Formats: sequence, C-alpha cells, structure tokens
Amino acid sequence: MTAHDIAPSTPAAPPIAPEPAAAATCGDCGTVLQGPWCHACGQPVQGMVRHLASVMSDVGDTLFNVDSRIFRSLLPLYLRPGFLTNEYLAGRRTRYVTPFRLFFFLCVVAFFAIQFGINLTMIDEFGRGEVTLGDIRSAQTPEELDARRQAYLALLEAAAPAAAGAPRAKARLDAQVAAAQAAATERARFLRERAQAIANGQPTPTDPAAGGTIEIDGVAWQPTRESVRVAWLPEILNERLFIAAQRVKDNLVLARREPSHLVEGVLSVLPQTMFVLMPLFALLLKFAYVFKRRLYMEHLMVALHSHAFAFLSLLLLVLVDLLGGWLVPRWPATAGAFTLLTAAMWSWLFVYPLLMAKRVYRQGWLMTLFKYGFVGTCYLVLLALGISGALVASLALT
Repeated sequence: MTAHDIAPSTPAAPPIAPEPAAAATCGDCGTVLQGPWCHACGQPVQGMVRHLASVMSDVGDTLFNVDSRIFRSLLPLYLRPGFLTNEYLAGRRTRYVTPFRLFFFLCVVAFFAIQFGINLTMIDEFGRGEVTLGDIRSAQTPEELDARRQAYLALLEAAAPAAAGAPRAKARLDAQVAAAQAAATERARFLRERAQAIANGQPTPTDPAAGGTIEIDGVAWQPTRESVRVAWLPEILNERLFIAAQRVKDNLVLARREPSHLVEGVLSVLPQTMFVLMPLFALLLKFAYVFKRRLYMEHLMVALHSHAFAFLSLLLLVLVDLLGGWLVPRWPATAGAFTLLTAAMWSWLFVYPLLMAKRVYRQGWLMTLFKYGFVGTCYLVLLALGISGALVASLALT
C-alpha cells in the first residue's frame, strides 16, 4: 500500500446555490412589491395590457360584483329589513355585495325586466282616447272626416248641459264648436283639391296635417323659434330649445296614436332619474334624524339599500306576473294564489321601509311612524316631480 493510497481524500466542493430571483418592483415608483398593489403609490400590478378575458372579468366584477356574495345579499335584502345596512355600518362588509353595486345591479335588471314584461299592445289599446280637433284636421277621406266631425260635435254636445249655467264655459264651448266646423270645412276643401289633382294627373298639394297637430284649448300648437325663444339665452341654446320643442310636439302626436311610445321613452330615462332621487332621499333622512347625529353617508347607505329593495320588489312582481300569465290559463285554480301573492308583495313594498327605519335608527314606534309618514310624503312629491321630469326629457330627447 502506498502513501498515495492512505492519503485522506479531498472533500467535495459544496453545490453552488441558485441566485435568488429578482424581486418584482412597481413600474411607477420602483418599490419592491408585496402583493397585487404597490403599498407606496397604490398602482395595481395588473394593467389593461393583458388578455381581453381577464379585463372583461374585472369589468364585470367592478360593475355587478356577480359572485357568491350576490346570493348571500339578495335574500336578507328582501326578507330582513335593515339587516344589510346594520351589517355594513358594523363593519361586516366583505361577505355581502356593497350597497352601491347592489343598487346599480338591481336598478339595471329591474328596469330591463319591466320593459320586457310590459304589455305595449294593451297600453296602445287602452290609451287611445276620444276624438280630438287634430283628428278632424288629419282625416284622409271625406267619410272619415264626416265621422270624426260628428263624433267630436257629439262630445261637445254632451258637455253642453254642464256649461249652460256658466257663461264663460258656454262661450268656450261655442268657440270649440265653431273651431270644429271651420276645421272640417278647411279639411274638406283640401281633400277636394287633392282628389282633383290626382284625377288630373297634377302634383298633389302638401298636406298641412302631415306632421300631425296638437291642440291647446282647441287651438293647434305649432312651436316656432319666436314662441320658444328665451331672451337671455345664447342663440345656440335657443336653437336647441326650438329643436327640443319640435321633438316634444312630434312625440306627443305619435303618443296619441301609440301611447306605448311614450311609456317606453319614460322607462328609458327613469333609471337616471332614480340615480338623482336616491341621494335626495338620503338628505330627507338626514333632516328627519338630525338629532341622531349620524353622518350623511350612513343615511346614504340606508337610501341605497331601500332603493335596492324597491328594485328587487319590482323585479319579483314582474316575474310573478309573467309566471301567472303562463300558469293561470293552464291551471285556472292558481289564479287566487297569484292574486294573494301579488297583494302580499305590494303590501311588503310599503311595510318594509317602516321596519327598516325602526331597526336601523332604533327609535320608538310613534316617532318612527311619524317620520315614516313625513319622509314618505316628501319623497312621493319628489318622485312625482322626477317622473314628470323624465316624461319631459323623454319627449324632448328621444
């Protein structure tokens, strides 16, 4: 055995450790990231430059937050007045949909369901009213003109006994009779001229009622630039005001023939109206509970959940009505059940805010009932004004 054989072996070199991966840094301020958001400047790690499916998923979550929380929120929203508001104010928020998202989601879905479920044909049949002076001016045949003239004069004749003892009313009625006779004479002349032109192969005269007419106190209303002009407004705004007035006139003429057009127009702008009314409702609550010394944002949470409940109620009423329309013709015995269910749901729509106010603000029943009546009355006035504004907006903008 040689010295080389008994010499101690050289220990193996330790393995080289891999270099640690470079820590991700914020692209804006360079801070080392510790999560999906930069804790220094707040910039998110993910930007918009990524797969479209990922972006759309974030958009859907931002707008509607449609995940398991929506199902944990809808049932207590409808059946437990004030529960979600108290949970939110107590700090237990992550398990439920946030109030604004709940309000927005149900507002969109409810009004979509109402527009889908409303019977436009029935509205058109119900909304066609009695003959008017405009109907005389727009008759297309002598026979149609005579029928409309007689129907209009019959309406005026039926109102004559009530006006006999009032000189002003009788004078106005006589003026309407004279206006009807003059309109019929003028329309008969136009129909003769048009028939003669067609017989002779000549161009037909322009129909003065081609765009329809609207009467105010028996006088045809036709907006002009001067009649709608506001002296202190710039000319560009006066021009837009004139265009809006023409749209109002045209939409009123169309609504007289098809009332569903007006209903669709109102429903198209009513969601925006509710977005305006909701913070005003919170302001009413702030005034009614001023001595509670709660922040306006607390009242806003109550308003958001109250309106979300109202939208959910309307959505369920539409669904129940559609279900009843499908089931009752097949099983007539279910008609009574659907009637009772609908009545109970309408009653719950008005009882719910009272119970919610009692559980959130924790006042006695007498004071709660008084404030419920006060806030409810004021809000009904605001709601009527809002719907009227929505009606005007639909006539002027659609």
